[in-house]
This record gives sequence, C-alpha cells and structure tokens, in this order.
Amino acid sequence: MTSLDATFAALADPTRRAILMRLARGDATVMSLAKPFKMSQPAISQHLKVLAEAGLVSTTVRGQERPRRLETAPLARAIDWIEKYRQMWEKRYQVLDGLLEELQAMKPKGDQKR
Repeated sequence: MTSLDATFAALADPTRRAILMRLARGDATVMSLAKPFKMSQPAISQHLKVLAEAGLVSTTVRGQERPRRLETAPLARAIDWIEKYRQMWEKRYQVLDGLLEELQAMKPKGDQKR
C-alpha cells in the first residue's frame, strides 16, 4: 500500500477523522482522546495504530505519558494529489463551458421552444 493509499484509508473512518481533528488542537494522550467516544481505550489505540501506520500520528515520550501528535506531511501530500485532479477537472469544465456557449450562439434566434 502506498503512503497516499494509507492516508486515504485512515481518513475513511469517521472516528479517526475525529481523532485527527482533536489532535489538530494539540497533543493528547490516549485516555484524553478516548473520553468523547463510546468505545474502549483499546479500540481507540487500534485507531491510533492505523493513523500511526499512515504517518498521520506520532508518539512522544514525556515521563510516564505518551502523548500523540498530528503529523501533517501525509495530509499535505493528499491535498496536493487532490488539487492536481481538481485543476484537471476545472480545465475540462472550462472547455465544456466554452462548447456550450458556442452551441448556444449557433442556435437560431427565432428557434424558441417547439
């Protein structure tokens, strides 16, 4: 699986997206990440494992704590990939808009609804 595939696979789950949203506000421990969810700490740990494997989350050691941190590089790569395709489709839509304008200009003026 490529890193881009791993990023999109990790982002496919709403719980993992919610965890990332929480980590966007700052580092957090597994316990604090688990609080808003109606699931066990091991279940949250499993989600964190998927996020870590995708490179979206890292762990630091602070004494007894092991807070998780959001890593944005994989998200930046996903945004770059999406933007490339957005630009391609935008160009195609512009071509279609131009063709539609040409077709509308070719329509005889007296030719209204029939």
